[in-house]
Amino acid sequence: MSDWRLAAGPRPGAIGQIVALHGEYYGREWRFGPQFECEVATELGAFVARLDRGREGLWLALRGETVLGSIAVQSEGGAARIRWFITAPALRGLGSGRALLDAALGFCRERAYRRVFLWTFAGLDAARHLYEAAGFRLVEERGDELWGAPVVHQRFELELAR
Repeated sequence: MSDWRLAAGPRPGAIGQIVALHGEYYGREWRFGPQFECEVATELGAFVARLDRGREGLWLALRGETVLGSIAVQSEGGAARIRWFITAPALRGLGSGRALLDAALGFCRERAYRRVFLWTFAGLDAARHLYEAAGFRLVEERGDELWGAPVVHQRFELELAR
C-alpha cells in the first residue's frame, strides 16, 4: 500500500521542490552541472507564471505536502509537450510514474490534442518503458554536452486518435 497521492495544479512550494528533485537526481546520477538546475527553475517558473489552465496542466505526486514527483503538459505549436516528468526514488516501483503519465495523457485527450511529444535522453530506461507502453515512438536522436555531461537527446511522439 502506498502513502502518496496524485494532485493537480501548482501549489505553494511545488516549483522549488520540483527543481530540487531534478537538480539532485540529474546531478547525482548524470553529473549534470548547475546550469541544468537553473534551466529547470527558469523554464518551470515561467510556465507556472503564465499557465493556460484550458490547455496546460501540472500534476504532482505528493506524500503529505512534499512533492515527490511531477509531470506537466505545455502547449507548444498546437501540440502537447510533456515536461518535468520525474519521481523521487522513494516512489519508484509504486506506480507513481504511470499514474502521472496517465493523468497528463488523459488531459491531452480531454483537450483534443492530436499530437503529444517529449524530449528525454538515452539511458532513462524506466521512463522510456512507460513512454513506449503508452504508445510513444522514438522519432529523433542527437547528442551534445549541453549540461556538462554527454547525452543523446531523444524525441518521442504520440499521435492521439481524433
